[in-house]
Parts: sequence; structure tokens; C-alpha cells
Amino acid sequence: MPTNRTFTMIKPDAVSDGFSGPIIQQIEEAGFKIIALKKIKLSPEEAGKFYEVHKERPFYQSLCDYMSSNDIIPMVLEKENAMEDFRTLIGATNPANAAEGTIRQRFAKSIEANAIHGSDSDENAAIEAAFFFSEKELKN
Repeated sequence: MPTNRTFTMIKPDAVSDGFSGPIIQQIEEAGFKIIALKKIKLSPEEAGKFYEVHKERPFYQSLCDYMSSNDIIPMVLEKENAMEDFRTLIGATNPANAAEGTIRQRFAKSIEANAIHGSDSDENAAIEAAFFFSEKELKN
């Protein structure tokens, strides 16, 4: 069932490059309400658990290393048609293919260091949000 919430996180490269503020501003200007936000640093074990679905993929270890390399900013966002609208806002995974003005086109360095994660389904958004935030933190 579609929801009006989605999950995102600003990735280590964008945080360390000082793009958190402009990215959050772009998200809010696109009409999203931030329900929950925190700045944290994942341990390699936590990154491994979050990305466990990719454990058999060749990029798994480098992804875990990258995601535990610096602070990240996970967020839960709210807006009508949240997941689809957010996927449009962030742009294609490969920033070279991202539309003009999207977050990845503006702030990403590469396919891996692509500035921001966006959930690909309402179900995954709920799972990913629960990884970082308690039910109490998600009450609005």
C-alpha cells in the first residue's frame, strides 16, 4: 500500500564535502517535510547489516567500507506520493545520467559516491527507516 513517507540518507561524501545543508534545503523546497533526522557514523558492522540484502554482490564490501567511512544523515520524509517524487528529485543512480537540477546531478561524484540514497519502494522505506529510527521518533 503506498504511503506518504519515504526514507533517505545523505551519504558520507556529501556530508564530508559540506553539501548536507544545500541538499536538505532542496528537499524542503521540493515540498517534503522532515519527520526524523539524525547525523551518525555507521560502524562497518552496522553498514553490513543495513546492506545485508547485497551480501552476495561483488560491490558489497566496498559499499560497507564507504558507508562507514564518515558521518551520514538518515531522514524520514513526508509528502503526498513521497517515494516516487523523491526518486525524481534525486535523479539517476549514475550522476552522469541524472537530470539537470537533481540532487545527484548537482552533488554526486560517481555511481557509488552519489550523494544520497532514496528508498525504492514503500516497503523498503519502512524497513530502512526502522533501522535508524524508533517508533517514538517516527510519531508525528
